[in-house]
Amino acid sequence: MDVDLLTSWLVLQAIDGVGDRTLLKLIHALGSPHAVLTASQDDLVRVGCSPELAESVRRGPELKIRHQIDRQLKVAQRLKIQVITIFDQAYPARLRTIPDPPPLLYVTGQLSAQDEVAVAIVGGRRATLSGRMITEEIAKELAGGGVTIVSGLARGIDAAAHRGALAGNGRTIAVLGCGIDRTYPPEHDTLRRSIESHGAVLSELPIGSSPQSHHFPRRNRIISGMSLGVLVSEAATNSGSLITAKLALEQGRDVFAVPGSVKEEACRGSNGLIKEGAKLIERAQDILDEILPQVDARMRATLSVGGAPSASREPLGKEESLVYEALSYEARSVDTVIERTGLSAAQVAATLLSLELYERVRQLPGQQYIRT
Repeated sequence: MDVDLLTSWLVLQAIDGVGDRTLLKLIHALGSPHAVLTASQDDLVRVGCSPELAESVRRGPELKIRHQIDRQLKVAQRLKIQVITIFDQAYPARLRTIPDPPPLLYVTGQLSAQDEVAVAIVGGRRATLSGRMITEEIAKELAGGGVTIVSGLARGIDAAAHRGALAGNGRTIAVLGCGIDRTYPPEHDTLRRSIESHGAVLSELPIGSSPQSHHFPRRNRIISGMSLGVLVSEAATNSGSLITAKLALEQGRDVFAVPGSVKEEACRGSNGLIKEGAKLIERAQDILDEILPQVDARMRATLSVGGAPSASREPLGKEESLVYEALSYEARSVDTVIERTGLSAAQVAATLLSLELYERVRQLPGQQYIRT
């Protein structure tokens, strides 16, 4: 974006009393942020400003705010941050339709037309191992079939969703609850770089904004707003991902949930969504069946989720079936498998190796195994 144009946007946005709705109303009425900033007080009142707000617009933000804007512009140039307005063609079309779309988006990486077929995947930060694995599996299959995965770069389920999409060689988008020049949590910096290479990272917050708690509920409306539906993979009753599900319903999006153990506190929120009517999801195809009617024929032709089983899903032999059935999506020890199957230690070890090669199980630290 042209520096002068971006400056006008940021100056207008920084004026006390000019929220997102007022900002867009004034620009619609007068044609551009520059036209708003240079309009007379009478013209501003004529298009709906109170006399007090019109005076604030004419006066502009304080000098220290202008200095902050100058610093933001320098950072944007130095880091090659894209700034997209709601009037730009590159602005996500689905996001534009929500009741309170962000006027500006700061973007690193690259948005794509393909991102119009997107599913959000969110969940708890303290996710169980099985919850993270199931999330990665679903995200990998969806992304590998052409569906963009949107999430929030948070610990737990969000990170698993992004990693699954990357493992499927698909696209993924991370929406931040801080300025685009920051990464939160900081240990996800490497994950962020991978996302930028296979999708985009975006934020509506001004450059330099820290990750404040009140930013995240607002961030969540963007995650749901960019998507055809929201999958809650694992969430406790107090999880912020339930806010995303609520926003999705308000925006007319589908809400999906992965069922979890009734004994697991980390699953009570997502299980509750199913009781309230969310679509129960066991695999990626379940989501695709729900969203396909919303996708136009041209985009539908690019999707390839599902299809014939891979070689890793060939029927198992007798001993392989015994060992596989003795395992679960919760970690179990080799001794437990031996006890449940009645096989010898050597038979169990050989069979587990075979199942690993077929990607049916995964070995964890401490000689523990889990189904994939």
